[in-house]
Amino acid sequence: MVGIKDVARQAGVSIGTVSNVVNRPHLVSEDTRRRVQTAIDELGYVRDESARQLRAGRSRIMALLVLDLGNPFFVDLARGAEEAAHAAGLNVITCNSGQRVDLETSYLSMLAEQRVRGVLLSPVESVGDRLQTFARSGIPYVFVDRKVPELEGSSVSVDDVAGGALAARHLLETGHTEIAFVNGPKMLVQCRDREAGVRSALADGDVRLSVLESAALNADCGRDAGARLLGMSPRPTAVFCANDLLALGVLQAMVGAGVKVPEEMAIVGYDDIEFAGAAAVPLTSVRQPARRLGRTAAELLIAETSTDRPQHRQVVFEPELVVRESTRVSR
Repeated sequence: MVGIKDVARQAGVSIGTVSNVVNRPHLVSEDTRRRVQTAIDELGYVRDESARQLRAGRSRIMALLVLDLGNPFFVDLARGAEEAAHAAGLNVITCNSGQRVDLETSYLSMLAEQRVRGVLLSPVESVGDRLQTFARSGIPYVFVDRKVPELEGSSVSVDDVAGGALAARHLLETGHTEIAFVNGPKMLVQCRDREAGVRSALADGDVRLSVLESAALNADCGRDAGARLLGMSPRPTAVFCANDLLALGVLQAMVGAGVKVPEEMAIVGYDDIEFAGAAAVPLTSVRQPARRLGRTAAELLIAETSTDRPQHRQVVFEPELVVRESTRVSR
């Protein structure tokens, strides 16, 4: 590996001069800078950033560990985190747990070993000792897209109970009394909260509620749920799905079976990803401000890692119902 000594020898300058060219170029004359840069280019020298950060005592890398990078919601969240990090001169590495506790545990261990500046974490579940073990590592963290009351720390989330209630009330107000809720894995607190919101909103109405649980929050599981809905008797006239990917899968199943949306089956999703509004039948969805979630979480983490006395904060955003053709019936 080419080192700073090799560059100094090639350029005929001291090691300190090479260091100044790399880190404080304004201290070096233009002719010397040019000579050192030529040596750097010829030798292919790359600064050892990890060693520099070790000497400085603080990494310039934060991590984002999310549930599913196949979900555009988390991609938008990551973009928001990157915006805030880059504005602060930091970089972000993104890790995908795939909703698997074992992968999440492995990533947390690796990030602790690498002594990253901090972690933005959307955990699979709050039970178990892996989060407590990570907290003891001393690496700062901010929970994103959920709260974890069991651990002290900052969090940025959306009121998912209110979001579930928004969707259910919308279906109730558009005249539906046979409603299904297609949920994701119950280990995810987001799924539990959205179901709680649905049940709360429908508790006082004369409504038959059917709950279908899916193994994952993706379009394949949505298509499977759609097939189950088609086989139900009586068949619900409306369905609310725990996220947009499930809802898009249900929509595919309905269209494939010749079921008219929304006349025979109204559909509501959650997240309001870009594909929701671009679907064959534009999808009504409960909007989460994904980019803002990521940006706010990163800003909290940057603030906490820039002081010796961090102030933990819990930021909760309100969801918004976006009504489109999948529930809009002409009267």
